[in-house]
Amino acid sequence: MKHDLIKFPLHIIVHPFDGFWDLKYEGKGKARVALLIVLLMVLTVIVQKQYAGFLVNFVDPRALNSMDDLVYTVIAFLLFCIANWSVTTLMEGEGKFKEIVMATGYALLPLVLINLPMTFLSRIMTQEETPFYYLMNFLAAIWFIFLLFVGNMTVHQYTAAKTVFTLMLTVIAMGFIVFLWSLAFSLGMQIYWFIYDVYRELVFRT
Repeated sequence: MKHDLIKFPLHIIVHPFDGFWDLKYEGKGKARVALLIVLLMVLTVIVQKQYAGFLVNFVDPRALNSMDDLVYTVIAFLLFCIANWSVTTLMEGEGKFKEIVMATGYALLPLVLINLPMTFLSRIMTQEETPFYYLMNFLAAIWFIFLLFVGNMTVHQYTAAKTVFTLMLTVIAMGFIVFLWSLAFSLGMQIYWFIYDVYRELVFRT
């Protein structure tokens, strides 16, 4: 259990090529651990918005809604996994949906690790020290993107160029899925109101 929860995730972020290889071919990755990291990501984002120092926190506390953070983070995560699976299935990717979920979840770990300490440090920072806060968050984001790149390349057995190309297509596919969902939702609402109006008309005439 300790190996699954602590050692292997840390091994992946320090040795991503070996780690993602072990995830795919040695069966060392666990979907429940990846989903736990996603949950921790949501919690650290909520804590960051609630408790980060006022010098770096520009969120209106009256507008905070933890459910929004939960929904938007989880939806973005699932949307990426579904879009990536859809694109790579058409482009001879070898990764299964479960492996994409695990690779993406483990790639989020640097953001989880940096959010909490930087949130609490931000409360004792001076104005002159705030660039350090932004630098650390920037480095964590770069680290996450690098892990996402290596994870996709290893899981799908792509070259570096093909991985970059498929990640770009994944972003486009995410936009396309959101557009289709919005279109279907709008159409569904119109059909609902049409049926409702017909029903009311029939009720009033009888």
